Amino acid sequence: MKYVNAAEILPRRLLQELQIYSGGNLLYIPKAGTKADWGAESGSKSFYLERNQKIKALYRDGNSVDELALQFGLSDSTIKRIIYNYS
Repeated sequence: MKYVNAAEILPRRLLQELQIYSGGNLLYIPKAGTKADWGAESGSKSFYLERNQKIKALYRDGNSVDELALQFGLSDSTIKRIIYNYS
């Protein structure tokens, strides 16, 4: 991300108003518009949703928590959280 001097791009009145609130500090100004949900762009969200659905299905088919933890490389408590939808 490139640093831009606010005095070079903002109207003087807006710059003066910002200086009242944050004079001398660095500010991050996010892009306008809506922010994508976590994992939506990278595919992580769909990966974990599919994995969790598979874990639930395997549990319903009779696999134990210990077996699922070993198979997916997760702790017993994480498997239980997935199965019982704990946050």
